[in-house]
Amino acid sequence: MLHGDLMKKSKKYVFSPEELRELQLKELDTLVYFKDFCEKHNLMFCFCGGCCIGSLRNKGFVPWDDDIDVFMLRADYEAFLKLWKQEENENRYKLLQTDGKMFTGNIFATLVDTSATCIKDYQAELDVPHGLVMDIFPLDGCPAGYKRKFQKMWAMIYSLYRAQTVPVNHGKVLAFGSKFLLAIVPSKKMRYKLWRFAEKKMSKYPLDKCDYITELCAGPGYMKNEYPKEDFTGVVFKDFEGYKMPLPIGYDDYLTIAFGDYMKMPPKEKQVPHHDVIFCDLNKCCDEYDRKYKK
Repeated sequence: MLHGDLMKKSKKYVFSPEELRELQLKELDTLVYFKDFCEKHNLMFCFCGGCCIGSLRNKGFVPWDDDIDVFMLRADYEAFLKLWKQEENENRYKLLQTDGKMFTGNIFATLVDTSATCIKDYQAELDVPHGLVMDIFPLDGCPAGYKRKFQKMWAMIYSLYRAQTVPVNHGKVLAFGSKFLLAIVPSKKMRYKLWRFAEKKMSKYPLDKCDYITELCAGPGYMKNEYPKEDFTGVVFKDFEGYKMPLPIGYDDYLTIAFGDYMKMPPKEKQVPHHDVIFCDLNKCCDEYDRKYKK
């Protein structure tokens, strides 16, 4: 838990343009390290979301973007988690995921650069390294018919009990149902068992048996999306901040389904960092910061 003075000041941190650019370039270090690790082990990943758009529109970060997001097919994602645990010997980068010992507030894995401090509002009271984060989202096979309905149901249960928070901006019915389900299962140990069971149920559909792929770990909105499997059968490399980085081979199809006219600039008021950061110090190791302020 963090120092009380910080919690009292928990309002959104405002980056100057220079600081935001410095943050982006520091996050690029994490991406390059991750890319090298994946290439070493023959694991496929690709950009998603803002970085995918940025590579096409800006040949780098979207100017107001404040993080890096990547996709991995479920098999590569699970292999990455295991290999990282086996080989982890780098003090700077830490792989975080909620399990029986740690709670991160996320429903996906994150790779954290601990050489800086960046605290998000929803994690401020959590006992995790508060560094710069790269999000890693698994992609799963998307079945047809009634199986798809059950998959989305299990994905909602997984998301609710792993994040342990009520989804916002998704309607009153979902919010009420989520509050009820959390209330009837107050035990953290039981919640862990439930989301682990739900994860197995939602991700059990082999890609070779499905025509579509879906993202189940990015929130209620995105889990509704269904992408043709062929969009993610390989990658193409595009310029990104002086490097060649992978995009899904069907990036136009994927981005159009997920974002519509993705090459169109959003309104000026939306050209801002979208994460609720409440504190940032790019020159202070988060381990040093946490040792000072954790109770």
